[in-house]
Amino acid sequence: MTEAEVLEKVRLVLVDALGVDDEDVAPGASLMADLGAESIDFLDITFQLEKAFGIKIPRGELIPDNFGNNPDFVRDGKLTDVGLAELKARMPHVDFAEIENERDIGEIMNQFRVQTIVNYVMAKVN
Repeated sequence: MTEAEVLEKVRLVLVDALGVDDEDVAPGASLMADLGAESIDFLDITFQLEKAFGIKIPRGELIPDNFGNNPDFVRDGKLTDVGLAELKARMPHVDFAEIENERDIGEIMNQFRVQTIVNYVMAKVN
């Protein structure tokens, strides 16, 4: 599949799952900050992505789970060096450049953009 084809299917999934307008689902849009996704929405998004693309998304692969509870990864609300390295290794589809300096754990979910999902799906289907 081409990136444009994947983006179009991802767009359809997000429009359906989040009830947003098609034109709002741009590659740079943050799922939470721009499209209003909540943590519960990610379950629906994951299910719909699996169905739309015929792929299996293991728990914690697209979006980390229970990551913030590990003191080796997060201290005082900030990612440790080990935590940042672990996130990058687990999720090469995410661009962490915006949080590398501040490392605020609360900003991690804002890094999940439409393009993040496209990158993930491209790696799975190709």
